Amino acid sequence: MKKLRFATLSAKGIADAHIRGILENENTELVAVCDVDPERLAQEKEAHPWIRTYTDFREVLACDDIDAVVVTAPDQWHCEMSVAALEAGKHVLCEKPMALSWDECRKMVRAAKASDRKFMVGQVCRYAPGFVRAHEMIERGDIGELFFVESEYAHDYAKIPGHGGWRLDPRRHGFLGGGCHAVDLLRWMAGDPYEVFAYANRKMLPSWPTDDCTISVWKFPGDVIGKVFVSTGCKRDYTMRSVFYGSKGTIICDNTSPELTFFSTENEGGHTAPVKIPIDINNHNMTAEIREFSDCIARDLPIRTTALEGAKTVAAALAAVESSKTGLPVRIDYDF
Repeated sequence: MKKLRFATLSAKGIADAHIRGILENENTELVAVCDVDPERLAQEKEAHPWIRTYTDFREVLACDDIDAVVVTAPDQWHCEMSVAALEAGKHVLCEKPMALSWDECRKMVRAAKASDRKFMVGQVCRYAPGFVRAHEMIERGDIGELFFVESEYAHDYAKIPGHGGWRLDPRRHGFLGGGCHAVDLLRWMAGDPYEVFAYANRKMLPSWPTDDCTISVWKFPGDVIGKVFVSTGCKRDYTMRSVFYGSKGTIICDNTSPELTFFSTENEGGHTAPVKIPIDINNHNMTAEIREFSDCIARDLPIRTTALEGAKTVAAALAAVESSKTGLPVRIDYDF
């Protein structure tokens, strides 16, 4: 099979994991890297002498020998870069959150529909081994019928404002920029929530333009309820601890622990004694993302995390932010 030729649009932060994913996949090759920072490009060139480097993403999109791009630039650029790449005939893997506004999401959804190229949103929690195992167990019916789901995104942003301070943009609320992980995870497990109510405060990062702590309650299909907690200023290790409660048992897992805890009424003895299931730790599994993306391109398979899927996660997160500001429950608009 001919190797798919990739470029990354940014060389910083999460781009490292994507570059590693491209290099580790036998069916993909890294052709070019783009970034506005010449020093960072020089580092990439030293590490990978065969690549070409660019400071303008438009020059990358004009290259005939590049099949696909990974949009790893700050969130503010996701819409412009992704739409331009699709229009240039490139396959696109866009980092989460797909965009920062509902209107940008609609533009990206329409661009993806109009293109014959593949578009994928990098909702990486769907590739974390613990969450993958939990999803398999829920789909199999191991914990029966869901009635409550919860997830959290706890990450101290105090020392990571992002290169150039891109995380400080008031359009990038922490509940959207980071909390979209937890929102997307619950959407994957329980379906699209249709209403949310949220409270928020700003006690840990008072100089930042948005609230740093949000607690939200959700209504999901089938009378399932849920909770998402997001803190971008908490003083603890990063975690995405998640719990899934069903009529026959409970799953407790995260993306940083080597085991998943499973309670079941069908365990030996007929009680809910916990069973510890070993899990690999790989909380930024871009290698699996790249593998699936390239496989979908090569075999013309449907993408799971489409533009519409990414847009729904953004819409849900923005609805929670709106509720925290108005003090009212918000119905979520998925009509893209």
